[in-house]
Amino acid sequence: MSNTRENTTTGLLPKSGLAQHGGSGAVASLPSPRRRRRTGWAMRLEILLLAGPAAIIFLAFVIFPVVIAAYYGFFRWQGYGPATDFIGLQNYVTILQDSAFQQALMHNGLIVIGSLVLQGPVAILLALLLNRKMRGQSVIRVLIFVPYVIAEVVVGTGWSLMLATNGALNGFLKNVGLGFLANDWLSNPSIAIWTLLAILTWKYVGFAVILFLAGLQGIPEELYEAAALDGASYWQIQRRISLPLLGPTLRIWAFLSIIGALQLFDLVYIIWGQYVASTAGTSTMATYMVANGRNAGNFGYGNAVAVVIFLISLIVALFYQRFVLRRDTEGAITGDRRTGRKKR
Repeated sequence: MSNTRENTTTGLLPKSGLAQHGGSGAVASLPSPRRRRRTGWAMRLEILLLAGPAAIIFLAFVIFPVVIAAYYGFFRWQGYGPATDFIGLQNYVTILQDSAFQQALMHNGLIVIGSLVLQGPVAILLALLLNRKMRGQSVIRVLIFVPYVIAEVVVGTGWSLMLATNGALNGFLKNVGLGFLANDWLSNPSIAIWTLLAILTWKYVGFAVILFLAGLQGIPEELYEAAALDGASYWQIQRRISLPLLGPTLRIWAFLSIIGALQLFDLVYIIWGQYVASTAGTSTMATYMVANGRNAGNFGYGNAVAVVIFLISLIVALFYQRFVLRRDTEGAITGDRRTGRKKR
C-alpha cells in the first residue's frame, strides 16, 4: 500500500516539478512574474539609453534630410523662399530620361566593377605579403596606408598637375625615351576612366590592405602549422585556408567599396570639374547632381537627383545584404526575445 501511495503521489507531480528536483530533493524556485517584468523593463531602458542618442543623430542627419530632399524634389525651386511651384514627379521623370544621367550612372557602374577587380587582388597580394615576418614590415604598412589618409583635395590637385598634358608624367616619359606613350590622360575619353580607376586604386587600396591584414591575423596559427605538417605549400595554404577564412572580411570590404563607388564625387569634381567630367567620360551621379542642381540654380532638381542616388544605393545595399552578407549575419542574433537567454 505504501508503494502504491508513493507512486500515485509521484504521478500527480507535473513534469516541470519533477525536472526541478535536484540531488537533495529540493525544488528550484521559479522567477516571479514581477521580477521577470522588472527585468524586461530594465533591458528596454538600457537599450533606450544606449541606442537612443545614436538613433536621434541618425534620424536628424540622415532620415530627416532625405525626407526634406524628397519634398523639395516635387517642386521647381531656386533655393530661396518657400517652394510653391509644385510639379509632381516631373523632376524624377526628367532625371531618368536624361542621357547625361544615364551616362553618369553607367560610369558609376564601371567604377564599381573596376574598383572591385583592381583593388581586391592587389590588396589581397599585399596583405598576404605583409602578413609574413619581414624587415621593415611596419614601415611598409604605413606607406601603403598613407594615401588613404591624405585629403581628397590634396590627392586630386596633385594628380591633376602630374597628369596634365605638360605635366610630370608626360615629361618623365619623354626624358626616358618613351615619348610615344605620352597622352592626354585627363581629357581623352578612352583613357580618362582608366586614369580615374588607377587614382582610386592608389588612394583606397591601403584601406583594403589594413582590413585584410586584420582578418588574416585573426586566423589561428595552428591551422597553418597543421597544413604545413601535411605537406601543403605556401600557396596551397593561402588558397585552402587564408582566403576561405578571409571571406567575411572580403565581403564587408566589397560592400564598402560598392557604396563608395556609387557615391563618388570629390576626386572627380576636383580633377575634372563639372564640365570636363561629362566630356571626358568620368562624370558620376554626384557630379551630375551638383552640375544640374546647385550650379544651375535648380535646387529642386538637385534634391530629386539626391533622392535617386539614395534610393539606388539603398536598393544595392539591401540586395547585397540579402544575398551576400546573409551568411555572415544569420548567426548574429542568438538571444531569446522572451527570456533574454542565449540560444545554444
